Amino acid sequence: MDVTTGADFSIRKLSTLPQQIRELEAQAVAEGFRFVTRLIKEWEERSNRFDQPGECLLGVFYEAQLVAIGGLSCDPYTGPGIGRLRRVYVAPALRGRAAGKALVQQLLDEAALHFHSVRLSTDRPEAAAFYLRCGFHQVVDKTATHARRCSR
Repeated sequence: MDVTTGADFSIRKLSTLPQQIRELEAQAVAEGFRFVTRLIKEWEERSNRFDQPGECLLGVFYEAQLVAIGGLSCDPYTGPGIGRLRRVYVAPALRGRAAGKALVQQLLDEAALHFHSVRLSTDRPEAAAFYLRCGFHQVVDKTATHARRCSR
């Protein structure tokens, strides 16, 4: 899948991690985020490859460079029919340019094919505000901070 957007970037389903993931990881680590490192580690250990029914890993490319990544998995903290957004990261240079919103929307479109709702967890106020702009609502739960029903 290669979805071209009007903002000169494309979103692709990933079946392998691109070499450029290390550059994205370095940017994330510089900001104090370790979840891209966890994504790589889990991928290499084969403990999470976003390859179960309904799951996917998407990459956003701008001028052939990986600039964002995000995954959709079955929510391990709930029952069937609920997905979870995981490891969503957008390079600082592309924030505010619709790449993150397009990535989340594509993940939600994928989720609607398999799940009735999607949850996520973030501890960053900026990310919380971003997810509210993407149509999520806050939840009080020890395993999630935001949720959204899927449109089928």
